[in-house]
Amino acid sequence: MTPDSLDLWDSQMRREIRAEVRKALANLGQEAAPPEGEGPVVELEDVCLSYGEHTVLDGVSLALQRGETLSVLGGSGAGKSTILRLILGLSLPDSGEVRVEGKDISHVPLTQVLALRRNMGMVFQEAALFDSLTVYDNVGFYLHEHTHLSEGEIEFRVRESLGLVDLEPEQVMGLLPAELSGGMKKRVGIARAVVHRPRLLLYDEPTSGLDPITTRTINDLILKLQGEIEVSSIVVTHDIRSAFRTSNRVALLFEGSLVFVGSPEEMVATEDEYVREFLR
Repeated sequence: MTPDSLDLWDSQMRREIRAEVRKALANLGQEAAPPEGEGPVVELEDVCLSYGEHTVLDGVSLALQRGETLSVLGGSGAGKSTILRLILGLSLPDSGEVRVEGKDISHVPLTQVLALRRNMGMVFQEAALFDSLTVYDNVGFYLHEHTHLSEGEIEFRVRESLGLVDLEPEQVMGLLPAELSGGMKKRVGIARAVVHRPRLLLYDEPTSGLDPITTRTINDLILKLQGEIEVSSIVVTHDIRSAFRTSNRVALLFEGSLVFVGSPEEMVATEDEYVREFLR
């Protein structure tokens, strides 16, 4: 490919991505805008973390505003999933602060960490459903284990959550995970994550391994939940198109450092060489 043809191809790709971003931003609508005048739900301030000689995060500062969906992009080993572990309190930074609802999660008692987790929902990459439990028991697991709700109240919440992810409760509640398609497992996993109505949702590669139609369905659900239950979300993903469709802002990690944070449109418009190469 000649330099002229390479420039032409690059220009065409950028135009196509810009068009998709404009369409995605139009789909987000006004309801996707984070409320004004409120503090961040999550803040990482100058966070560093290493495992032995391997640096995972190097001076990362990032904030999630209320009502916002923020996608964290990057290649394998860039440190994306580590950010989720830090927010959940499963890993501790070597230096810097990780604040959830204004509390530094690495310097509070375990009881406070557990209390903060009650306002979080986690959507795992492979859904992580309990194989031996029905859909009903999977979705209602948190409510059975950590609340004093009656069985009738739990059933109501399970049905409500399944409806939120566009599953018919009567058809799926008695099924085992082995009887579900990949897309249905993902939706059940999301229903389980929102059944206790968290203020913060964490997604780990929510569209990984899905076909384009099911990927679009999951993207639409992320947007739907942001509007209907007013949740703030962090989405760890390698899927650029999904990130552009669902996110108010995107962050790009490279070798443990943030190289870009901004709106999808700003990402497409940047002249940073690494960002442009990543988009290609």
